Amino acid sequence: MDTIHAESTPPGRGGISVVRVTGPAARVIAEDLAGALPRARFSYLRAVQDGDRLIDRALLVRFDAGASFTGEEVVEFHLHGAPIISRLLQGALLARGSRPAMPGEFTQRGFLNGQLDLSEAEALSDLLAAETEAQHRLAMEVAGGALHGWAADLRAQLVRAGALIAASIDFADEDVPDAVPGEVFDILLEVRGRISDQLDGFPAAERVRAGFEVALIGPPNAGKSSLLNAIARREVALVTEIAGTTRDVIELRTDLRGLAVTFLDTAGLRDTQDVVERMGVARATERAAAADLRIHLSDAGLPVDALLKPDDLVIRSKADLGGGDVSALSGQGVSALLDKVHGVLRERAAPAGIVSRQRQADALRRAAEVLACDADTPPEIIADAVAIATRSLREMVGEVGVEDYLDEVFSSFCIGK
Repeated sequence: MDTIHAESTPPGRGGISVVRVTGPAARVIAEDLAGALPRARFSYLRAVQDGDRLIDRALLVRFDAGASFTGEEVVEFHLHGAPIISRLLQGALLARGSRPAMPGEFTQRGFLNGQLDLSEAEALSDLLAAETEAQHRLAMEVAGGALHGWAADLRAQLVRAGALIAASIDFADEDVPDAVPGEVFDILLEVRGRISDQLDGFPAAERVRAGFEVALIGPPNAGKSSLLNAIARREVALVTEIAGTTRDVIELRTDLRGLAVTFLDTAGLRDTQDVVERMGVARATERAAAADLRIHLSDAGLPVDALLKPDDLVIRSKADLGGGDVSALSGQGVSALLDKVHGVLRERAAPAGIVSRQRQADALRRAAEVLACDADTPPEIIADAVAIATRSLREMVGEVGVEDYLDEVFSSFCIGK
């Protein structure tokens, strides 16, 4: 395994810069640059020198293999935050056989060395990307091992069921208690029920993690772009009196009272001969149909019937001219509208569990489907079903059969993590 390094703090000028080194030669290289680091998990103030050149006076911390984030020897250089210092150190590391790390390579090594499972690595990625309290809370729960522990508990129940089935097969002609088959089905029913609860909460958890989309739709000149600017409290969309100004979908990502929400300003919906505008209308219709919620905005307060769904909000615009619900110009009603949007989305987020990725949900569905056994199912078939479900639970947390997902998961990390 190569020794690798990367700057783990954001590049640029700052108070400190942290450069991490991991791999079999991490300690040897670090001590060649800075002198002895006798005790793990202790900070040492050292002069970091590349030959006769003093790079910096820095704090160094080392971690033993098996007791670090990556599972390998790790050394961290806590440098002064001048970009030149980090560049000089990384040049010195490169000259001593360490290579620059790829995105997510530190976390990937931790996964490969058994320091965390794939679900925890995915949650760590979500934690680094978290923008709202809801995203932070979900990521922290899974990164802390909640999903791993939940799956382990279900696997323990299935192991019990498997043992009872094996006993009923091996001792079919002997005095095996009649309660054994019944207990097996009780276990399978409970496991399926717990899986079903998580699958029911998956759509909500996925939206919490990825964020909700709310589309502003309506005819041209209804005030959609003005409303988007009022929500953003800055100009993100062009506003003119010319119908059809908005051609493409304009996105505004916000933290709406702890929920990640992207508001979509769409083209005015109308029949048009303009080829570009017609494309914009088609795109607006497609995005609005797929959004989690639609705000139907018009002077008359009429919905777009073809796109109207339950919980959609039908709003009259231009309240500053009298009789409307909101005015982007004066701000009247905008806060109340956001309260309504938050209320709808908060209710949808409420059932969220700890399964928030499609890969995890697919594995759970496979486990639930195979466990749909009844009293007429032969014991050998039930035993196979229990074994398959157990493997599916291990796949969910990334203990087996996840090779196809690794590049996708770890490429989403920044360099140095």
